[in-house]
Amino acid sequence: MKSNKSNKKNYKILTPDQVDRYSRHIIMPHIGSNGQRKLLNSKVVIVGAGGLGSPAALYLALAGIGTIGIVDFDVVDRSNLQRQILHQNKDIGKRKVVSAKETLESYNPDVNVETHEEPINSENAMDIISQYDVVINGADNFPTRYLICDSSFHAGKPLVDGSILLFDGQVTTYIPGKSCYRCVFPEPPPPGEVPSCSEAGVLGALPGLVGSIQATETIKVILNIGEILENRMILIDALTMEFRTIKLRRDTSCSLCGDNPTLKGLIDYEQFCGMPAVEI
Repeated sequence: MKSNKSNKKNYKILTPDQVDRYSRHIIMPHIGSNGQRKLLNSKVVIVGAGGLGSPAALYLALAGIGTIGIVDFDVVDRSNLQRQILHQNKDIGKRKVVSAKETLESYNPDVNVETHEEPINSENAMDIISQYDVVINGADNFPTRYLICDSSFHAGKPLVDGSILLFDGQVTTYIPGKSCYRCVFPEPPPPGEVPSCSEAGVLGALPGLVGSIQATETIKVILNIGEILENRMILIDALTMEFRTIKLRRDTSCSLCGDNPTLKGLIDYEQFCGMPAVEI
């Protein structure tokens, strides 16, 4: 396992620089000084430093999330630059976790960026996810999606899930014990039935919209404010600019979180889904 971890900083009081940097948060009744300190002492892991992971990571870093973990094993490709705002032209060929760390730290020196330069799988998922307070899914393939769902549930971690394709986006937040990805999608579609972004394409600005919502949901989860997308899913049609919200509910027969669950551990998701787990 390749992991580059920085020492987490402890903030007992905000420094004058931090009071200035986060002043627009501090004056908000829902956040204030106590809330900002809570953000600075929180830990969020983002699976995938691509289209969704980029805006989510960037806005969380700007918000003062103390520790951000980035899980990715890919390198920056020229085709990524149409939507992946963590990376620039000079980063082509660089490991995405390295590029992400450099970008986030350049925006906010308060942030500790922990890099996990490896494919996430059934052997390391629990070790990685258990270190963090909230999980963000930024990978849009079925093997990884089911793996993150299951491991987040078993670790007892909130999962802020997003997906994009063409002009369409989805966002929801799964709270362990309330519902999970398998309640909505019990079985993956047959291999090849749903194209990936690399096969069908995606509007370059759409990940910014969905990833920003994921960042917002994460902050609300950490601070326990507002109404999160628990048991709700936002459906976005960027072509018509329509937003719909559908209600979700826990499936009592769900194999993961139901009354009589059958999934007690993690499985071989590439075999389960019939396709390789590749990053978007």
